[in-house]
Amino acid sequence: MNKNEWIEKLSAMAASSSLVESSLYAKYDVKRGLRDIKGKGVLAGLTQIGDVQAHTQVGDDESELGPGCLIYRGIDITELVAGFMADKHNGFEETCYLLLFGELPDKNEMERFQNLLSSFNTLPDDFVHDSILKLSSRDIMNAISQSILSLYVLDERAEDISIPNVLRQCLQLIAVFPLLVVYCYQAHAYRFSNKSLVIHSPQPHLSAAGNFLHMLRHDSKYTPLEEQLLDLALVLHAEHGGGNNSSFTVHVVTSSGTDTYSAIAAAMGSLKGPRHGGANIKVVQMFEDLKKNVSNWDDDRQIENYLIKLLNKEAFDRAGLIYGVGHAVYSVSDPRTLILREHVAKLAQEKGLADEMRLYERVEKIAPEIIGHERKIYKGVSANVDFYSGLLYRLLDIPPELYTPLFAMSRIAGWSAHRIEELANSSKIIRPAYKSVAPRRHYIPIKDRKKS
Repeated sequence: MNKNEWIEKLSAMAASSSLVESSLYAKYDVKRGLRDIKGKGVLAGLTQIGDVQAHTQVGDDESELGPGCLIYRGIDITELVAGFMADKHNGFEETCYLLLFGELPDKNEMERFQNLLSSFNTLPDDFVHDSILKLSSRDIMNAISQSILSLYVLDERAEDISIPNVLRQCLQLIAVFPLLVVYCYQAHAYRFSNKSLVIHSPQPHLSAAGNFLHMLRHDSKYTPLEEQLLDLALVLHAEHGGGNNSSFTVHVVTSSGTDTYSAIAAAMGSLKGPRHGGANIKVVQMFEDLKKNVSNWDDDRQIENYLIKLLNKEAFDRAGLIYGVGHAVYSVSDPRTLILREHVAKLAQEKGLADEMRLYERVEKIAPEIIGHERKIYKGVSANVDFYSGLLYRLLDIPPELYTPLFAMSRIAGWSAHRIEELANSSKIIRPAYKSVAPRRHYIPIKDRKKS
């Protein structure tokens, strides 16, 4: 038996010995995925940073499913977006301030905060060459995580978890994240796709969205609408309550007393997973397959037939999923989707892709009905933020490899706020219980062990 065959046999043993009989979860009332049978999350902590709501209160002890709400520090996301758009300024930096410090900045505070971020908007000498270009990775999320851990090496106070020092580290990470994302992509494109290597330095007067587009594009050109919509996407992805997988990871890892860079790298590992941050790529790929198989985009029957094939594992990746539809919390609607749809339609019109936008809107309307009928889901499902964010990024000519890194570039704001919150509130390590269901056995001397 050669090495690979031996590993194959051992892996089968490892998987078999790890399987838990599914009926035991019900027997011991285990909340799989920390959610009960109705999908409600187990209360594992308290937060003042963000809230995700899918129910409307109708009595003292009663609630019913209603439109989804996303709330940042007590402010509804819809109101927040409407506010900074009416004022005609970018919202991501303002949102970072709100999430970190619990209140909206006045004009003077906003200016000082932007200057503070600009002062951190640089990487150490030779960092790009030595840490990013030399160690380019096939996966950009892993490359960014590697760069984050490299910043640990260069931080003389890396292990200091006092809140002033952690805030300094978080502000630096928020500021340099656009650089890490773009430079790791450029290194990847140069090494693995034989593309030209163009490295632009960030401009201190630009927003996070503006700097990203400036550094990504060879000619550094972008329209005001492009910057506005990328900034909007950053705001909508910045926070989603303490229970989302990556923010919960930050709480868990921070509770161990570890350093900021390790906590954020752990969150990156969580977000990289296709069940969390990678879904928007799947939405775009799914639509490309749909366009090949649906000849008339205005024919609802053709679209329905394709979606049924998706659910029956007969189309696209045969995973049985309609990507971008459904959410662990939202049922009636995802507020981020409602906001994004309206504004993406403007960019689609500008880019001459209004027909494709209408196709997305048709699928958004039809898919929940198909899922409800085929899967007998009666609580309702709706399109989530991934449904339109992938389309937005494609309209912005952003490479698919950057869709999930862009999510991270935004969510670093929420992760930073949750890390500080955990440090401010608790000195206990987070350690939930797992019940062992393995049978008790006795040690047998090796000479007496008999295997078939």
